Formats: sequence, C-alpha cells, structure tokens
Amino acid sequence: MHPPVNTRRRQLVASAAIGLAVPALVRAQSGPKIRIGYWPVAAGLPFFAAIEKGYFKEAGLDVEPLKFAGAQQVMEAMLAGRSDGSSNGTGSGNLGVGELASPGLFKIIATNPSNATYVLDEFLVPKDSPVKSIAELKGKRVASGPGIQNKTLAIVVLERAGATGATVTELPIGQHVAALAAGQVDAVYTLEPTGTVGRLNGTTRMLEAGVIAKYILGDAQAPWHGGSATLTTEFIKKYPSETKKYIAAYARGIDLVRTKPAEARQYLKGYTAIEGPLTGEVPLASYMLYNEFKPADIAAFQKFFDLFTEKGVFEKKLDVAGMLFKG
Repeated sequence: MHPPVNTRRRQLVASAAIGLAVPALVRAQSGPKIRIGYWPVAAGLPFFAAIEKGYFKEAGLDVEPLKFAGAQQVMEAMLAGRSDGSSNGTGSGNLGVGELASPGLFKIIATNPSNATYVLDEFLVPKDSPVKSIAELKGKRVASGPGIQNKTLAIVVLERAGATGATVTELPIGQHVAALAAGQVDAVYTLEPTGTVGRLNGTTRMLEAGVIAKYILGDAQAPWHGGSATLTTEFIKKYPSETKKYIAAYARGIDLVRTKPAEARQYLKGYTAIEGPLTGEVPLASYMLYNEFKPADIAAFQKFFDLFTEKGVFEKKLDVAGMLFKG
C-alpha cells in the first residue's frame, strides 16, 4: 500500500532538501587541514602570531599547529606524510637531510636569518661561571639542542673558536637552563628564548650570541638562515589555491613581527617557554620571504649548507636556490 500523495510529496521534498544540503556541507568542509610542524623556539613567532591573530582563518584555511621536541621530528613528520610543512625556527639543516632522503620533498617559503644583531643562536654558561670566551670551553661539557644541525654547529663553533677537546651532548632545549643551573654541563649552544629565560631567572648569562654568523659564515652580521618555513611539494601541487592563501597569511604574520614587534611578542606565550610580561624581553630573529632573497642571501645560505656537505652530514651538495618556493 502506497502512502498518500501528500505524504509522498513531503518525503520527496525532504529528500531533495537533504540532497541539496549535503553537497553544501561537503563544500564548506572541503578545504584541507593544513598540518604545520613547529618546535618551541622564538623564531617561530610569525607562525604563532598568524594563528593567534586569525590570519589563517580569515583566509578560509584550517591550520593545525603540531608541536615537536626538535626540528628533526618536524622533518620526519613531513617525510612520513604526517605534516604538510614547517614553521620558521625549524632547522634548515634538518630539512636538508629530509631533502636528501626524498628529493623535492618541500619548498622554502620563508627563512629566519639571525646574526649578532638579530639574535637566535647563542652560547650560555652558568651565571657565576669564570668562563669569559668560547675558547675557554676547552675540555668542557657542552650541551646542544637535539638533532644533527644543532650538534654539528656546536662542534664546529667550538673548534673554530679554539675550544678543543670539548664534548657535545644533545639535550632537549627546554632542559638547557636547568642543566646549567644543576652543574650537569659547563655551557650550552642553544636558541632563544633559552637565554632570556636563564637571564631573567638569574641562573645563566650570555657568553656570546650570533655565533653561527661569526664562526661559520665569517661575519658576525652575515645572515644565518638557520630555520625555514616550508610547505611540502605534494601539498603545493595538490592545493595550489590554498598554498597561495597560506603564504599570504604567513606573510601577514611576518609583517606583524616586523612592524609591530611589541604586539607580536605576546604570541610567544603558549608556544615557547616564555610567559606573560617576559615575552617583551626576547630578542627577535629577522625574516625573509622566498621572493625577498637577493644573490648575497642565497650565497650565505649556500655557505651554511656547504659546511654540512663538508662535514659529511649531507651526502652530497644541496642547491639552496632550487629549494626556494617559486610563486
């Protein structure tokens, strides 16, 4: 027995409405979740700011920040397809290892060059340490951040500064201040905000900042492109429209740090070890978008990568220019 005509009509109308509603719902949720790996260093600030200020949401993007203990894990997640890119602050050397493992894995959309003026990298010692220079760390116990980039750079800086016989041990960056305070190590090669945390709680002091520019690149003011924001090539190819929107929103984060650093600094909270009013004390790295690179910048970046080839970290030479995003 068929239902009455009116009942059938209502059923058809309802079915049609559902049929129309479902595609609309699918359309609203069709954008990809963009998973971006970061680790808790101050150089990631443009990414943190772009999330907290809603720049990605305003662009219609669903960005998920993924926190990792080190840059190596960020790269490994990209290799495994668990992440679609990295934020600034992710070690360029670690990313280079990923590029060698899977050629064409990603493109660099921005870097965070640092030096003696735009401080990111630094050697710290306990506040009351008699050590006055890196050369005096001969035979001492030194900790670096985790991963091949941090350890290699710490070893080379110590060698070039004349600190022969120093031993370098990898240690999570969040433990650097405590390790110095407890006397477990004599010095650390670390990244901001570690130096600010130690200085403000009265346990550590800066031995020297901008060490990579000085000892690796040969000029304390040279740009060390130690960290890079990236997107995987797979994501770029699959989602060209979202890629453009993401880079534009990320660029807004960089612009905020450049033009309103005091406002941007607050977004270190929750992403790094810095909280509350202390965010105003952290020195900031500089930032360079892929389309701002000049030949001299590429040359400085290449010199950094060539060191890793020389030291056997990279099995072959990597061409920096070919790794930059082409808009």
